[in-house]
Amino acid sequence: MTPKLAPTAARFSLRALNHPARHWLPAVNAALAAFLAGGFAAPVFAAIGLRSAADSLYSTYHLTCHQWAFRSFFLFGSQPVAVYSQQQLADLGVDPFASIGDAGLGWKMAFCERDLAIYLGMLLVGLLYARRRDLPHVGFLLYGILILPMALDGFTQLFGWRESTWELRILTGLLFGLASAWLILPRLDASFGLQPAARQYAPSAQCDQPLPERHPDPLHEPLPPLPNRG
Repeated sequence: MTPKLAPTAARFSLRALNHPARHWLPAVNAALAAFLAGGFAAPVFAAIGLRSAADSLYSTYHLTCHQWAFRSFFLFGSQPVAVYSQQQLADLGVDPFASIGDAGLGWKMAFCERDLAIYLGMLLVGLLYARRRDLPHVGFLLYGILILPMALDGFTQLFGWRESTWELRILTGLLFGLASAWLILPRLDASFGLQPAARQYAPSAQCDQPLPERHPDPLHEPLPPLPNRG
């Protein structure tokens, strides 16, 4: 039996095939991946001596992040990955806010630790959603719970009550990125009219509807027997 479709299911399924926005999710995932790659490319360029290319990336990414050195990862120094506190950098005579690093310290990524985790979390959900387009969106209550740790961590730092750690910045930023993408991506699909196939059927769809009454075809009815005229 064919399940009973929701009133708009057929329209949604046909629109999804030819919808001009049907490729929006790969574009978003590609943009997130490119943004993350650029943040890693800046210290790579600095380490291999391409300082003008590195400086261009640092300047561009500074539009999206404060890039404070004591809240960023340093790569390719005496350690493969290093973090420094504000006091450590000040004791070394290094500007803890604006320095991009050197061969000994390593070279700073183009965004801070928390931003790295946020964009990484968003990309992870984007890749998952590309494989599971029937993933339901998160509710606003759960979203608020998931982003609360970053709000607490960030605001207590902002007001000078405490200094966070790189582990907390990564954890809270990752939760924020995962929750934000989980909130937004399924809703974007719905706003474009690209509902997943699993939702194209009405919740009350049933397969036990009775078949329509079959009317006999007069052209194929058997002929009555001829009378026996003996």
